[in-house]
Amino acid sequence: MAERLLEIRDIHIEGHTDETWVPIINGVSLTLDKGEVLGLIGESGAGKSTLGLAAMGYTRDGCRISSGSVNFDGIELTTADAATRRRLLGARIAYVAQSAAASFNPAHKLIDQHVEAPVVHKIMSREEAMRDGIELYRRLRLPNPEEIGFRYPHQVSGGQLQRAMTAMAMSCRPDLIIFDEPTTALDVTTQIEVLAAIRDIVEQFDTAAIYITHDLAVVAQMADRIKVLLRGDEVEEAETREMLSHPREEYTKSLWAVRSFQRPQKPPAPAGSTPVVALRGVSAAYGKIPVLHDVSFEIAEGRTVAVVGESGSGKSTAARVITGLLPPTEGVVEFMGEPLPPSYRKRSRDQLRQIQMIYQMADTALNPNKTIAEIIGRPVQFYTGRTGRERERRVDQLLEQIELDPATFRGRKPGELSGGQKQRIGIARALAAEPRFIICDEVTSALDQLVAEGILRLLARLQDELGLSYMFITHDLATVRAIADEVVVMKDGRVVETGPRDEMFRPPHHPYTDLLLSSVPEMDPDWLDRLLAERGVENIGDAAADRM
Repeated sequence: MAERLLEIRDIHIEGHTDETWVPIINGVSLTLDKGEVLGLIGESGAGKSTLGLAAMGYTRDGCRISSGSVNFDGIELTTADAATRRRLLGARIAYVAQSAAASFNPAHKLIDQHVEAPVVHKIMSREEAMRDGIELYRRLRLPNPEEIGFRYPHQVSGGQLQRAMTAMAMSCRPDLIIFDEPTTALDVTTQIEVLAAIRDIVEQFDTAAIYITHDLAVVAQMADRIKVLLRGDEVEEAETREMLSHPREEYTKSLWAVRSFQRPQKPPAPAGSTPVVALRGVSAAYGKIPVLHDVSFEIAEGRTVAVVGESGSGKSTAARVITGLLPPTEGVVEFMGEPLPPSYRKRSRDQLRQIQMIYQMADTALNPNKTIAEIIGRPVQFYTGRTGRERERRVDQLLEQIELDPATFRGRKPGELSGGQKQRIGIARALAAEPRFIICDEVTSALDQLVAEGILRLLARLQDELGLSYMFITHDLATVRAIADEVVVMKDGRVVETGPRDEMFRPPHHPYTDLLLSSVPEMDPDWLDRLLAERGVENIGDAAADRM
């Protein structure tokens, strides 16, 4: 018989705003047995992370559990005193956040942060915790497990840092781990390593887990059961295979059907036409470390070129060279057939205006202390000279272009917006300069699939209306299928394959392109097992080490 570990009954959670309490979670219940994995899915704002934190007896600042019960192994967390919760958190209940980079202390080595919980909870001595940490690094297939813990967080890759966070969560051998979108920002090959590592470590120690995600194919590999949430309400719950094959509710079916959008591939630009942006034999370095090697590709007028590859392949570095943030050591960047000055400091205001960027994390890209009108209005004034009423009218026009009501959003600040709305503001800010070329750097990777599809549709419409050209940096091949006309595949700072989108998704492929395509999770609970069997579990770990 399974042994019950966690039981949440009729939980109501509220958030405080404008001197009133607003419902966030509306009477949701769940149970979790020892060693079981429950998947929580739903779009942004569904309440997934709030419910996951409530399983720890915790709410974010400005939130409260107004009623209901959270019983962990016989302990009622909603009424437990602070000392009881401190004894549990980190020791018997652990949390793995979405962004490992934002969660680790950058001033301390990984191993020093790893040993803190077992030492504080008096589970191990520091020496024992260090030895155990190295063993966990080995089990999680981190390269050089005896050495990697003595690096600082910025000295390891994103996938390795996510696995180090999982090792830290396992340091006290907890009974329950909350995984909050742990692979959202990872490329597909790194995601495979992290998923396999998480699943293995949970199975080895018979740990129960709540796995929060908006990626249905990922949750299919991880969860025994799936619960679907929508705006704080439970939609339905079922065993994973049953949920995937026979979802009952229309909302769940709509989640299953996302990513239906795919715009037709545009024909190649006419022979002899001048590309909007071209890289000609570009090499670049960070200090003495070379990162780009003889990179060449073109982006034609009104077209979208997707630049794909795993972390460290050189995608974002190529963007930095185009924008002038990183001058190339060799080669040249051309705009409309004319060489651009290597550094943005030497470019004219008009050259700066023509090339704009939309960033991956709108949370960090938008000034939290400015209103939306101020955020969009600043580039309007800087690049076009509009002031006063003209500037206000232009801001309203841009808000309408991104499908947000000016009267509602003009006076708000970023913290009052959803993730998708913030990304739309990032798009409006780029459009404010009236550019011809926009770099979209992983603009949908942090968004749930429904919101991401809306952003892709918006970008496609804007391209058609304004004649824009896009460079789309992404690790999401579903995004490539949806919006790209041409595809550039990069690895280790080099271009390994280029071509029209429809040709790139048909074999034969370059071996590296084939690796990327085969690493995209499928809505099949057996997919990860088949992939691991085909490649060999050890080979995945070896691949991770080789990329360092």
